[in-house]
Amino acid sequence: MLFFVFLLFSCQSHPDSSEHYSKIKDTIEKKDSSLLLGAERMEELLEKIGDRTVALVGNQTSILSMNQHLVDTLISRNVHLLKVFSPEHGFRGTQSAGQKIANSRDEKTGLPIVSLYGDHKKPTKEDLDNVELVVFDIQDVGVRFYTYISTLHNVMEACAEFGVPILVLDRPNPNGDYIDGPVLEMTHKSFVGMHPVPVVHGMTIGEYALMINGEYWLRDSLQCDLRVLECKNYHHSMHYSLPVPPSPNLRSDISIRLYPSLCFFEGTTISIGRGTAKPFELYGHPDLDKDNFSFKPKSMTGAVYPKHQNIQCGGVNLANEPLDSRFTLRYLIDALNLVGDPVSTINRKKFFVLLSGTEKLYNQIINGLSEKEIRKTWDSDLEAYSVIRAKYLIYD
Repeated sequence: MLFFVFLLFSCQSHPDSSEHYSKIKDTIEKKDSSLLLGAERMEELLEKIGDRTVALVGNQTSILSMNQHLVDTLISRNVHLLKVFSPEHGFRGTQSAGQKIANSRDEKTGLPIVSLYGDHKKPTKEDLDNVELVVFDIQDVGVRFYTYISTLHNVMEACAEFGVPILVLDRPNPNGDYIDGPVLEMTHKSFVGMHPVPVVHGMTIGEYALMINGEYWLRDSLQCDLRVLECKNYHHSMHYSLPVPPSPNLRSDISIRLYPSLCFFEGTTISIGRGTAKPFELYGHPDLDKDNFSFKPKSMTGAVYPKHQNIQCGGVNLANEPLDSRFTLRYLIDALNLVGDPVSTINRKKFFVLLSGTEKLYNQIINGLSEKEIRKTWDSDLEAYSVIRAKYLIYD
């Protein structure tokens, strides 16, 4: 079992709106004690479940401190677990980004696993037949284009449509200490960005669920019957050790801190190390200087067809960047300048725009604006988002 220490730093917190908080406080289970994940508050969880039939939305991150999967724990406690819904990368978290995943059965328990990725991203009425409660327990990394929050949205929407309550088991956010980046314009809504939030949204998965519901972001302004079983005695600046990588190419604390910045490379001809031992800890291209640092992407689990497969790439090693790294455009702008023409290097413009959430960033980069100049254009949107975010913060 791999263990990684993910460092969380001081949160730029905002005072909660007491009037609004009073409307949502009945959705929050809150008690003071030593740090416990929502999933580890087992007696309270079992009380919430009662004798209802349950579907779990989970993956390899749905694990407790004793390294036991929540599925196995619930079964051992005689919970009537009907099925498991799994997000991108599958129930075991080994599939490549974007790879379609078929329905299957868990080898250990025999439970049906319903994939919520590919052509079937949202539970149907048939999927929820005989389900009396949906339990959601997935580790997020606090970035808009990380698709677990899109799966959360779709599950909440299905629960609202078909009258099934949902219980979100909260987990810390390894990028939860700040907010940054352009705010998504809804004309560019997609599965890699469903809500008008910045690239780094600064919320736990439970807080984010409260925001989706409270801001009426579900279809036709629906709201679901939502409860959040929060972490005990957690705050956004707390150190936290994740038991497993949240996806196959985020394997370390620094890769998760660099992920918001490096994911924009996915819309370019530049590699961020998929198919190497250090994805999201480096970047490179066959045309870059290979004397100081180089790598050769190979096909492997979690990166079956990596960019520049079997081709030597020169590049930059970011593995020793500080662990308090925050979102920056510096890596992207530097790399585009090194490779050459930004227009041809950003060869997947549509995907780049979807990741950005706005076409403005593409145009700003093509026109040679500096990071400082670009950042100034985000200020008002970030300030407006901060006001919305403050209403749903559970933790200090």
